Amino acid sequence: MKPFKASARRAARTVAALAVSFGAAAAQGPAPAGGYPTGPIRMVVPFPAGGGVDSMGRIVAQRLTDLLGKQIVVDNRGGANGMIGSEIVAKSAKDGYTLLFNGANFVTTPSLYAKVGYDPIRDFDPISLVALAPNILVTHPSLPAKSVPELIALARARPGMVTFAGSGSGSTPHLAGELFKVMAKVDMVHVPYRGSGPAMVGLLSGEAIIMFLPAINAGPHLKSGRLRAIGVTSAKRLPAYPQLPTIAESGLRGYESSQWYGALAPARTPVEIVNLLNGHIVKIMSSPDIRKRLLDGGTVPVGSTREQFAAHIRSESEKWAKVIKASGAKVD
Repeated sequence: MKPFKASARRAARTVAALAVSFGAAAAQGPAPAGGYPTGPIRMVVPFPAGGGVDSMGRIVAQRLTDLLGKQIVVDNRGGANGMIGSEIVAKSAKDGYTLLFNGANFVTTPSLYAKVGYDPIRDFDPISLVALAPNILVTHPSLPAKSVPELIALARARPGMVTFAGSGSGSTPHLAGELFKVMAKVDMVHVPYRGSGPAMVGLLSGEAIIMFLPAINAGPHLKSGRLRAIGVTSAKRLPAYPQLPTIAESGLRGYESSQWYGALAPARTPVEIVNLLNGHIVKIMSSPDIRKRLLDGGTVPVGSTREQFAAHIRSESEKWAKVIKASGAKVD
């Protein structure tokens, strides 16, 4: 248990440091990068259109287009849990005209698959951590547990009875559940679905009785009473749900799990280009309209330095490798 709690505390400190330095990074602004860009830039999103990574990537792409004066073209290259698109960028020219916009799967995939065509640390230059998207632990109304301690007590009393929906094996909701299992020392059963839509259908119908649901998708179902929220997976409470306690403060000290979004370039891209892109993304994430839009939906805007994003990637890689190994999580 100690390694997981230590990893969680390190991750929480990283997020806190990002928040403290956010204003300073925004004030610095981008540095000049010669004549770059002289033409369109391709931003590869390694997932189909319409998902969380794609939606956030398009927000960044639209604003970057305005700031750079050149079109940022979003190229959806889904498949193999994000591996196909990530490998394309890893092997692209190191000239700043092919970028990667990815999420948490970027660092968990190497621990879930025997063969991965990229190394998240060696093959990429981090540009900026863009935002954090925590999950909300929701339950079907039929479940008697109305708090995290009650859920843990129920799961311990009836091993295997609690089922949790996931939007695919290896997805953020799945691994959030595996981390919960390991830290709470409970036996819960993962029910994998092919995407977030089918997972929601399964949860609402009672096929699965809990889910670590992305906060951005939770609102309508919580308001209608079709789902009950009992905790949030972030280190701090969400501004959009101020009355909802974190899982950590509900008794599972050190628990933290969030989807995150970030921009990267192929390793050894000219530093002046990476610095320019970092400065623009920090500016985008500091704009009042973007911050309000994201916070209202349960997403936390960040906009980090390159070094902070690199530290976040290393920390997340280590944390989830341990969780995956301890839980025996596999890709079906």
